[in-house]
Amino acid sequence: MRIPRDLSGRDLIQALCTDWAYRNIHQVGSHVILETDDPAHHRIAIPDHKVLRIGTLNGILRAVANHKGVSREDILRAV
Repeated sequence: MRIPRDLSGRDLIQALCTDWAYRNIHQVGSHVILETDDPAHHRIAIPDHKVLRIGTLNGILRAVANHKGVSREDILRAV
C-alpha cells in the first residue's frame, strides 16, 4: 500500500486515537503528544501540519507499527 502524500497531522492523530488506543496528552507548539499503555507505555509526537512530509509520516508509522506489533499497512487502513 502506498503512503498517502496528502495526509494531515490532524487526520493521523484522529486515526491513532480512535483505532489504535492512543490518547491526546498535550500540545507543544505545533506538535501534539500522544500516549498509549497498550501493550506497554509509548509516547509519540505528531506534527499538526496541513500535510505531513513523507519521511515524517513514514517514521511515525514505523514507530507505531513496531510498538503495536502490526504492519504499517494495517495502520494506513485506519487512516
